[in-house]
Amino acid sequence: MLLAKGKITHDMIALLDKWRHSGFNVFFGPRILPRQEKSMENLARYIIRASFSQEKMTYHREAGQVEYQSKDGKETKVFDVLEWLAAMSSHVPNKGEQMARYYGYYSNVARGKRKKTDADDKIPCILEPELTDKAFRKDWARLIQKIYPIEFP
Repeated sequence: MLLAKGKITHDMIALLDKWRHSGFNVFFGPRILPRQEKSMENLARYIIRASFSQEKMTYHREAGQVEYQSKDGKETKVFDVLEWLAAMSSHVPNKGEQMARYYGYYSNVARGKRKKTDADDKIPCILEPELTDKAFRKDWARLIQKIYPIEFP
């Protein structure tokens, strides 16, 4: 149906057919039963980190459309249901592929704030280490030894 409407490609269909379960599925592993609380909690954590917000999405059943609000709530975009499924499936990574998420200094919010204040063009200075090379190497060796049970000569 999506292919006939031109909303999905043959490559995407082949990718979806390779999945363990047919159709759209956010979990690629063994089935999680309701009594498996730890697994349910881990799955919930994954779902919370979705690339789109369910709170901003409104489904209009009678019209067969999905309305999606912008971050500030001032703008909305209306999709046909098939268009919405195609757009949503484009955010599903390939098997084994990681989605890049940026936090802190590299997050979109931090970059946007720096851009507004024209501070994004400034290059941070490189601080020289306070330790000598020999002391620095000893410090790293001590940290590695704390984590891994390795004996150094």
